[in-house]
Amino acid sequence: MVSENSLSSSKRSPATPNFSNSFTTRIFADVAGDITIVVDGESFLLHKFPLVTLSGKIRKMVAEAKGSNLSNLELLNFPGGYQTFELAMKFCYGMNFEITTFNVARLRCAAEYLEMTEEYRERNLVTRTDTYLNEIVFQSLQKSVEVLSTCEMLPPDMVDEIRISKGCVEAIAMNACKEQLASGLSKLDCDGESKELKEGCVAWWVEDLSVLSIDFFQRVISAMGRMGVGSDNIISSLIHYAESSLKGIGKSQFWNPSRTNSSPTNGEKDQRTIVETLVSLMPTDKSSSIPLTFLFGMLKMAIMLGATISCKLELERRIALRLEMVSLDDLLIPSLQSGDSLFDVDTVHRLLVNFLQRIDEEESEDYGYESDEVGSNCHGSLLKVGQLMDAYLAEIAPDPCLSLPKFIALIEALPDYARVIDDGLYRAIDIYLKAHTTLTEQECKKLCKFIDCQKLSQEACNHAAQNDRLPVQMVVQVLYVEQLRLKNALSGSSGDGLLSQRISSGVPSAAMSPRDNYASLRRENRELKLEISRLRVRLSELEKEQMFMKQGMIDKAGNGRTFLTSISKGIGRIAMFSSQGGGKRQKSVRKSREGKTGRSRRYSVS
Repeated sequence: MVSENSLSSSKRSPATPNFSNSFTTRIFADVAGDITIVVDGESFLLHKFPLVTLSGKIRKMVAEAKGSNLSNLELLNFPGGYQTFELAMKFCYGMNFEITTFNVARLRCAAEYLEMTEEYRERNLVTRTDTYLNEIVFQSLQKSVEVLSTCEMLPPDMVDEIRISKGCVEAIAMNACKEQLASGLSKLDCDGESKELKEGCVAWWVEDLSVLSIDFFQRVISAMGRMGVGSDNIISSLIHYAESSLKGIGKSQFWNPSRTNSSPTNGEKDQRTIVETLVSLMPTDKSSSIPLTFLFGMLKMAIMLGATISCKLELERRIALRLEMVSLDDLLIPSLQSGDSLFDVDTVHRLLVNFLQRIDEEESEDYGYESDEVGSNCHGSLLKVGQLMDAYLAEIAPDPCLSLPKFIALIEALPDYARVIDDGLYRAIDIYLKAHTTLTEQECKKLCKFIDCQKLSQEACNHAAQNDRLPVQMVVQVLYVEQLRLKNALSGSSGDGLLSQRISSGVPSAAMSPRDNYASLRRENRELKLEISRLRVRLSELEKEQMFMKQGMIDKAGNGRTFLTSISKGIGRIAMFSSQGGGKRQKSVRKSREGKTGRSRRYSVS
């Protein structure tokens, strides 16, 4: 076994020299030397016998220089510098010195350079350092990380050739697997405990990996993935490494338009490499869940640092998979283009397109096997994204630099069935019209045509009817819709005629292909869902109006019992009239819906 703290020579020379503080004159003070070796400009006055006994390289150099002046033998590109050479010379003279995790890699490279192998003496420096690595360093994850971090200052070819870096990488991955098995039992013990205790069960070694360079970190994470380390630990390592290595990036440093055309500095190039490497190391399995805040942070870094297109597209793809869980603040990505809009609208548009493609793929996979229910995941996610996009449109609408084509592109990307009501879209368009007063009448008409007046709430219709920023045609359309609603309210209808008309348009035709029939029935079911959602919204509005009426009657109760009694009788007559006529209509509509639903189920369509 090798001692962790010290290493001593098996033999001692009769006269043990002492090291002098001055390397330029002589290394030993009490014994005259007969050979001078220069390393990195530092001269060492040494003795040939102990050096040629243990070092094959020095033996060859002395043999080649025989008969000539030996006072200026120079070792070029010595690994570890003159400090490491001094330790190697101490070993040659049999002096005690300490081998640690911070010098073992340098000593191993120096031993390889000086050819201090078993060919010249048993238990030479190569063997002693290899023993220390195998018996002490590779048995500990922390010590392996420390040794691997010191390899960054050594020649990469030599480090790879003598397999120090490979041994450390494999040792880190293997010990991480062992820690994962041990922590599995700890996590079981954490069940039912406090949140702080559960957080303490996270792998402790994720912070240690942040001291590595990005090249060694990439090799370690790749090895962990091959050996089965959990994706949660890998994701935690990626997050912590990004926080420690990219924390120096500030908005004042990169969000300056005057710097967009300047060439990146070396520091920015290194940070760009880190971002691209971390993105490539993200787990690909579907079970892994990377925090959205981290993905958006990496996306903003990738945009700022000018990362490759593939890197940014990969981040956008991962975000689009869970776009329904994104917050509005995450989407507000500042734009780097000078003279362009304040926010990066193009990136958000790509996120939306990727999300819609994912929805279409999931619906295509369900063809002929499953049917969408009212609360299906796909439709629910689409409605959430619709609300998110409306909020985003309202947030960016006041930007005076936002062009009309970009604003319309975001509106057009979402299908009609992604919005139950168009109040959010109407609000965003109204804000845009208010901020962009230079729009022509034709541009206003082009923008307002995306608003479906039949999907506006009562409050939105009232606002639109008095909005002088809207085209006259839209105001007339809003008034017409309000007139239809008033007519339906007086006749006791709740819009079932319009619903029946939309349903009838989706009846499959015998001349259509099965795929077209499926698509037609899917559209029909979507329309049913939207109509049901709209009816719920309308019902909520009616309930609010009823509450206001009751409150008003209570407030006016002091005006006299006769007035209150007359109002109650009038409301009672209206209720009786509505129940008599509306009951029959509801029964007929219910029958038509049951028949239609049965036909849809026979086709196993959602």
